[in-house]
Amino acid sequence: MHGTVDGFTYGLVTPVAAFIMACLGGALGLRCTARSLRTERSFKALWLGLGATAIGSGIWTMHFIAMMGFTVREAPLGYDRGITFASLAVAIVMVGIGIFIVGYRGATPMALVTGGTITGLGVATMHYLGMAGIRMNGEFEYNTLVVSISVVIAVVAATAALWAAVSVRGFPASLAASLVMGVAVSGMHYTGMAALSVRLHGTGGAGGGESPAALLAPMLIGPVAFLLLAGVVVMFDPLVVMGKPDWDKRPPRAVPVPRHRPSFPERTSWAAPEPPREGSASPHDW
Repeated sequence: MHGTVDGFTYGLVTPVAAFIMACLGGALGLRCTARSLRTERSFKALWLGLGATAIGSGIWTMHFIAMMGFTVREAPLGYDRGITFASLAVAIVMVGIGIFIVGYRGATPMALVTGGTITGLGVATMHYLGMAGIRMNGEFEYNTLVVSISVVIAVVAATAALWAAVSVRGFPASLAASLVMGVAVSGMHYTGMAALSVRLHGTGGAGGGESPAALLAPMLIGPVAFLLLAGVVVMFDPLVVMGKPDWDKRPPRAVPVPRHRPSFPERTSWAAPEPPREGSASPHDW
């Protein structure tokens, strides 16, 4: 028996709120990544770690806000607490690997492709691991082709976002990169949900796990609080948006002052002056 899947139980409320959280986490994380390229090596790991945690928390929060609008009409849903929070750890670790590659290797093509691929795979792994934590009286079935498309969307968009973060400067570029990251996470999520179908086991009944309402507070309070803290750190560091590297404190090079060269009237001819003619007045007779 197939169940009836509804991914928009509350209309546009959950998709819009989820997209905003994905953009917020992406904006903070990508700006921290860009900041790491303009700081001393001893502080680089701190900025990259903050960026990875911001992106991981943002995409995880986005996923479960979107899942608040997901229901199967014939069966109640529950969540396994351990698997649910394990998906957060996987997201932070895999996104962190991708960001650290770009942060230490720079905006080289190989680093961007490798880092973007790992980051995109981290987004996809978080999504499908979180789906594996859902408990109900039935099982999920996926369309392999659509699942593959969702992973490609995540990888391509994550690579583009990393490139924009480390290659372009200024607030408009930061905003564009965060929107791309939000599109990557949201597009991957809803494409993956489109690949989903539910097969119920007999009559609908409780499948175990904790209800979404019981997990809503612990799932959202921690990541949202961290994102707010990261936002405060980013807001009070002007070099996150624009500015010169803090390690470049060398004094400006002195501009040499041009030497003054005396000027002499040009002689039209180097011929010896003609002797005065006879009968002409001599200068000494004046």
